[in-house]
Amino acid sequence: MTHASTRSRRGLRALAAATASVVGLVGLAACGSDDASDGGGDGHGDISVQYSWIKNEEFAGEFYAEDKGYYADAGFSKVSGISGPDTGVAKLLSGTVQVALSDAASIGAAIANEDAPLKIIGATFQKNPFTILSLKDGADIKTPADLKGKKIGVQDSNASVFEAILNANGISKDEVEVVPVDFDPTPLMEGKVDGFMAYLTNEAITVELAGHEVTNLPYADNGVPYVAETFSVTDQYLAENKALLKDFLIAEIKGWTDVFKNSTDDTVGLITEFYNKAASDNADGLEATFGALDPKKTGMGLEAEKLLISTADTEANGLFTITDELKEQTVASLKAAGWEVSVDDLFDTSIIDEIYEEQPELKKYLP
Repeated sequence: MTHASTRSRRGLRALAAATASVVGLVGLAACGSDDASDGGGDGHGDISVQYSWIKNEEFAGEFYAEDKGYYADAGFSKVSGISGPDTGVAKLLSGTVQVALSDAASIGAAIANEDAPLKIIGATFQKNPFTILSLKDGADIKTPADLKGKKIGVQDSNASVFEAILNANGISKDEVEVVPVDFDPTPLMEGKVDGFMAYLTNEAITVELAGHEVTNLPYADNGVPYVAETFSVTDQYLAENKALLKDFLIAEIKGWTDVFKNSTDDTVGLITEFYNKAASDNADGLEATFGALDPKKTGMGLEAEKLLISTADTEANGLFTITDELKEQTVASLKAAGWEVSVDDLFDTSIIDEIYEEQPELKKYLP
């Protein structure tokens, strides 16, 4: 089994199931468990954080926060990172986890469809990682207009997000032939489709490592910008645990700063340690199923992620910040996918903004 073939269960790819599980849980959020924290002071106790995917390079900053003691310094006795795939929506609402590293589409869909009391309080990825992947010596899809008349491989759970890029660029459904695919990009490499809905940080690298020159049409740069790897919590947890979440985000900032300041090789080594431990501790988990990490692909994935994390805005404002413009763009992108929410429904970035007002030195994350 390959990484690509199982990613259908990840993030947006698990969105339908996650949204369905919200039914009956929205009410629970009002009385959700707060046992994991005392909500303030120097001792925050234990908290659980749901990861959207396996313990790979996507959570390098979390690994540094643990390894370097930033969580401990912030007053946490334990921060449990729980391997995905999982949007975290149902677990947040049930109180099983306190924070989820999710994405705007998953959180936005739960709010739009079920009135889920959730908020995004910061975002690691300023740009979402979705792309339409093509072969340079094939369809070479460089612009949205190039989608017209092409066969595009789209996974069932990504249909709404694919529709968003069409809607955002004035392309009708009948101008593109959608071919149902899984998450293994083999159909693209075999010429069965002209383009393939993929992740810049995963399948695009898989195809490149297979010896193909690739062309990417990133969603974030072509009409569908929205944040991902979002720090997401329930409204109640946010209201009752602002001091805790502030300390948690400071530890996260320090961890992700280390990602940018340390060498790729050093970071890949740390990622491998956490991945191997997850595989050893959970024989039924995907880490164990996947086998050993490929250091080369992990390093390439890490470098691709940095381009999604670091922008002119984060250089000016700090990691995890979300500008008013990006909030509006995110809401517009969700609307194009069929989920209508307001900026105030989706975001509360008051804590991350307060952190940088009080500690502007934390803004400097680049070496």
